[in-house]
Amino acid sequence: MAVVEFWFEFASTYSYPAAFAVEERARAVGVRLAWRSFLLAPIFGAQGWNDSPFNIYPAKGKYMWRDLARICARQGLPLRRPTQFPRNGLLAARVACRYAEEQWLPEFVRRVYAANFRDDRDISSAEVVGHVIDSLGLKAEEILAEAQTQNSKDALRTQTDRAIKLGLIGAPSFAVEGEIFWGGDRVEQAFDWALGKRDVVAL
Repeated sequence: MAVVEFWFEFASTYSYPAAFAVEERARAVGVRLAWRSFLLAPIFGAQGWNDSPFNIYPAKGKYMWRDLARICARQGLPLRRPTQFPRNGLLAARVACRYAEEQWLPEFVRRVYAANFRDDRDISSAEVVGHVIDSLGLKAEEILAEAQTQNSKDALRTQTDRAIKLGLIGAPSFAVEGEIFWGGDRVEQAFDWALGKRDVVAL
């Protein structure tokens, strides 16, 4: 069985509900899941954007917030529009990249998203990220220090470079042996692909 890579960015609105649904669904269908943090800024920058497209194009942003509200309501997730959008998730992304294989990682990811999109807290702050780590019963000081080493910085940069090479254009995305599925509503297609259901018309 192929592994489904769940690519997420902490500033990404649609990654918030995806992070709360993907693990349970993967377990239900028997798919292996790998959590992959990355940064969208280099991808957007290559398009000439220095901000989220949801800010650059107001009509798209208006639709997105309403759409996200519907998705979160359907999942029973609280949603508060952040007073700053997008927020810088660099530190949290470094933590997620460095500790991707730890059992606590998925819950860390969910709690960072909740801090941003439920509690309107500044996830660029080491204090906020440290509070999330502490809430998991872990030693925030040690984990934050390790996440800010050069090795951890390089690891996230390498992972973001890999996302670019895979052809990711947004988050959340799912990758299965190089096949890319963009958007939380594509998760079932990604799981089907991992399970060998790969009928597709060649273009």
